[in-house]
Amino acid sequence: MSFQEDPRLIEAKAIPMAEMVERLGIPRLKPMGAELIGPCPLCGGRDRFGINLRTNLFQCRKCDLSGKDQIDLAKGVMNMDFKGALHWLCGDRPARQDQAEIARRRQRAAEVTRRKREEQERYRRKAIHDARRIWARARPGQRGVVATYLKTRGITPEMLPEIPQALRFIVDHPYVRRIDREFVTVHRGPCMIAGILNKAGELTAVHQTWVDRTPPHGKAKITWKGDPQPSKLVRGSKKSGAIRLLSPPGADTLVMGEGIETTLTALVALPVANAAYWAGVDLGNMSGRMQKVTGQKYSGLPDMSDVDAFVPPAWVRRLVFIMDGDSDPAMTRAKLECGLRRAMALRPGLKGQIVHPGEGVDLNDVLMRSK
Repeated sequence: MSFQEDPRLIEAKAIPMAEMVERLGIPRLKPMGAELIGPCPLCGGRDRFGINLRTNLFQCRKCDLSGKDQIDLAKGVMNMDFKGALHWLCGDRPARQDQAEIARRRQRAAEVTRRKREEQERYRRKAIHDARRIWARARPGQRGVVATYLKTRGITPEMLPEIPQALRFIVDHPYVRRIDREFVTVHRGPCMIAGILNKAGELTAVHQTWVDRTPPHGKAKITWKGDPQPSKLVRGSKKSGAIRLLSPPGADTLVMGEGIETTLTALVALPVANAAYWAGVDLGNMSGRMQKVTGQKYSGLPDMSDVDAFVPPAWVRRLVFIMDGDSDPAMTRAKLECGLRRAMALRPGLKGQIVHPGEGVDLNDVLMRSK
């Protein structure tokens, strides 16, 4: 009888994957929706191993442990061949892991991780170098398209007489994106350049907003082979950084929105005494990594092991996050709460607050509608 016809094959594949985890002694897997997620039983990679309880597919994103069913899982974890795995699943053989093979796989996974980290660090250094080169080429925002662009967003020169030094511009700036594994110059044109500073005040990234050449000089409409592209890109390492639009001496409050326009709207329309105004670049950067809690889609709790997450300076006694209402409200609020809780945990005595302009809009939308 062939193994394809062997009734033990049907028996083996009928074993629930959750039971397989217990029989194989795979520790510390936690339910996440329809999956079990946790350390790989071979290489030990944290949160890199997952089993889909519906499809029975499993994979480690760090080593070569992967497969499609119970037999593949037994083969991979126990280092058995097909016959041995089937016999163990349907018989009485105790589980015996090949410790030498596990050690070899862990060493191989560690080497892959090391090479990947080195590659990521090379890319990060180059991206920071590119950002600083772009910033050096840019001209002061007071003299160029910055004021014209902001006017299209309802922020007039009367409301903002001085353009923040964090904003510059380049008359003819290439729009470069990686498409189909190649870097392509999709567009060229005037661009507002914003400097992103890290915790130490060093420029590590730039935020780029391409502006339409023709009046009224709003955001450029950019396409590639008929597909629309975002008019804004970040180059460099933005992690933990912010666009410091205004930092007056003696400030004890920090008001922060995701984008430049939202944060400047708060500055000109809803000024707060003794406040600095920084743009957080994006929601994920403001929140840092969030804890995964069983039964909750968004926990709102910070993962304090994320040492690169944004944390306000020590002089901040009050942190105000502006919540955009034009994205998933549950996700947005949870991420903002995550960022505030992290800040309050690391800055004892700090008070956190979320300001919501209304359902379906961001603060700049409110300003635009009032015109």
